[in-house]
Amino acid sequence: MVGGRARPARAGASDGDAAGGRPLAEHNSLGAIGFSFGDRALESAIGARLATIEKALHENVASADPFVAETAAHLLSAGGKRFRPLLVTLAASFGDVAAAEVTEAAVVVELTHLATLYHDDVMDEAAKRRGAPSANARWGNSVAILVGDYLFARAADVAAGLGVDAVRIQARTFSRLVHGQLAETVGPRDGDPIAHHLQVIADKTGSLIATSARFGAMFGGVPAADVEALSTYGETIGVAFQLSDDLLDIASESRQSGKTPGTDLREGIHTLPMLYALADDAVDADAVRLRDLLRSGPLTDDAWHAEALGLLRASPAMGQARRTVRGFAERARAELALLPDLPQRTALESLCDVIADRTG
Repeated sequence: MVGGRARPARAGASDGDAAGGRPLAEHNSLGAIGFSFGDRALESAIGARLATIEKALHENVASADPFVAETAAHLLSAGGKRFRPLLVTLAASFGDVAAAEVTEAAVVVELTHLATLYHDDVMDEAAKRRGAPSANARWGNSVAILVGDYLFARAADVAAGLGVDAVRIQARTFSRLVHGQLAETVGPRDGDPIAHHLQVIADKTGSLIATSARFGAMFGGVPAADVEALSTYGETIGVAFQLSDDLLDIASESRQSGKTPGTDLREGIHTLPMLYALADDAVDADAVRLRDLLRSGPLTDDAWHAEALGLLRASPAMGQARRTVRGFAERARAELALLPDLPQRTALESLCDVIADRTG
């Protein structure tokens, strides 16, 4: 199952890092793409809370069994964006970011996310995750599935301490994650492939990011109307971020992104630009050739892969996909207009700008 293929790294920097060393944003991938808190006091408060969350995450994957402890901490220790805990804390900062329940809420969403990654890698037969051997590659599929289940159970246990509403929200989010993975697995059937793709991303990625913002706002004591605005923002910006990641897989050079461009093409995964290209009825030679290449399955042949990548980069589908990303980012920004005019709102608006602009 997926928390998205969505890929800050160690957001759990020490309090000193956030307050007196490098800015917190520099510790994570959002900082690398231009995200800024824009307010030193806010950044310090968020950094302190994220450090507490990081410690709590490691405590919550611990086990008396050394093997369980090692396998459960495998992906956690490898790093990651900690994007969901960041949204928990930013949403909570509209109220009381220091509330103890904020830490527990962030643990719930991040453990849920980590659990999905273990299951993802089994389904994708992935050899690596976050630059390290995947759990399934190291210990086998059965162990990876069971460790994912263990992390789901740990997340549910922490959620239970937050009350019935938290358990219900986590369960409904989990249901959406499963629905999204099932929908991706069986495909659009007779439905519109583009609408299907966007719904899959909303379920697999947007739902848990929405819950991150909702939990932060709820347990930070934010007014109910603002909780709803932040939750809608979370889902919408989550979809935008995933779509922009998929665009970068096509548009960026490896020296810029650190990844080999066109990985999705090579694996036969049809992301939004490819779906737009397939839906295009243009009859010029480049458009026809691109559709033929995309329909041929995984492009493992280097020459065909290079040809498809070049054609896709030059196609109108890329512009169409960029407009879609910007549309989601602007919808997210509209939700923020309902919130108090505070530095944390400016920070969340900055994220909209980053996502809209990072793909050109």
